[in-house]
Amino acid sequence: MTIPKTIFITGASSGIGAALAEYYAMPGNVLFLCGRNRTRLQAIAGQCIKRGAQVHSLQLDVIDQTACSEAIIKANQTSKLDLVIANAGISGGTGQQDESDHQTREIMDINLNGVFNTVFPAIEVMKSNGQGQIAIMSSLASFKGLPSAPAYCASKAAVRTWGESLRGTLKKSNIKVSVITPGFVKSGITAVNKFPMPFLMESSKAATIIGKGLERNKARISFPKPMYLAVLFFSTLPLFISEFISNKLPNKQ
Repeated sequence: MTIPKTIFITGASSGIGAALAEYYAMPGNVLFLCGRNRTRLQAIAGQCIKRGAQVHSLQLDVIDQTACSEAIIKANQTSKLDLVIANAGISGGTGQQDESDHQTREIMDINLNGVFNTVFPAIEVMKSNGQGQIAIMSSLASFKGLPSAPAYCASKAAVRTWGESLRGTLKKSNIKVSVITPGFVKSGITAVNKFPMPFLMESSKAATIIGKGLERNKARISFPKPMYLAVLFFSTLPLFISEFISNKLPNKQ
């Protein structure tokens, strides 16, 4: 198992990103924590510093391709990156209304282009370093399109498929790639859900599962297991059956 010492995390100001920051916060580790909310980011950075980590907090919007590239290159110059976690993402529930053009493009821009803007410069610096590891945050929602969240499901399906394909492509460059597909985890995204969320998990527990999975270089880190198996089964159903079930599910607000 490989334990990273220098970690770059996007979307680190809340939810799973913040929990991963605290998971990796320990003496000897260098953390580059990125997020759009400076206040929350500084609070997480403070907690990580208390745990003994060296922390660089960066206010960063992942849709800014130039800023992302510069941040990763500069971070690698400061301390060679072992692990880059492309975690930043948003969800956009619409209740009973269809997703708007603007909302769909915003979700795709952050969840898809934001991952590209993080991963491509990470690949370049890791190739020059001769090694590295990349983690891409997807979702169990990536396995089946749901009428309550079309853009979210599509964006997460795209990054999952892309990440799993990259794994084989980058193996020859000694770069490991893992895709993370969590179920419901306590965060700003799930906080607005007004419906029952099976197997809802604390973000700290999710971070531990992810961290251990990355140490083992797992291709896909999916949890909780009962929900993962249920989603896989659901994705194999004939479309007319899965559509019937999907239409009975509650809408995301």
